[in-house]
Amino acid sequence: MGYKAQDIYLLAKIIHAEARGETLEGKIAVGAVVLNRVEDERFPDSIEAVILQPRQFSSVADGQFTLEPDESCYNAAYHCIMGNDPTNGCVFFYNPAIATVKWSFQRETEIIIGGHHFTR
Repeated sequence: MGYKAQDIYLLAKIIHAEARGETLEGKIAVGAVVLNRVEDERFPDSIEAVILQPRQFSSVADGQFTLEPDESCYNAAYHCIMGNDPTNGCVFFYNPAIATVKWSFQRETEIIIGGHHFTR
């Protein structure tokens, strides 16, 4: 799939909003979930639609998504666009230290990267 500058910007924004305290690998993993959703038939088929799908990302609901991404988040977004996926195809993630959605804990964790648990 070809991505435009706006797609990379939105991906960097969601990475910043959801994973700005994480390592580069953790940031890439969060971005990879977005791209994995774009490719998964259960989710919308664009980066923007995945990010703005209601009740999917707490940072959209609480306003953190409006923050401008830093260079490390753009770097992570480019890694994702180039196919780097440390989650091996996961389509969900949550941070158990701050998660408030109970269904998150019912999914089997595939991999833990930084503070996030990634699931299918």
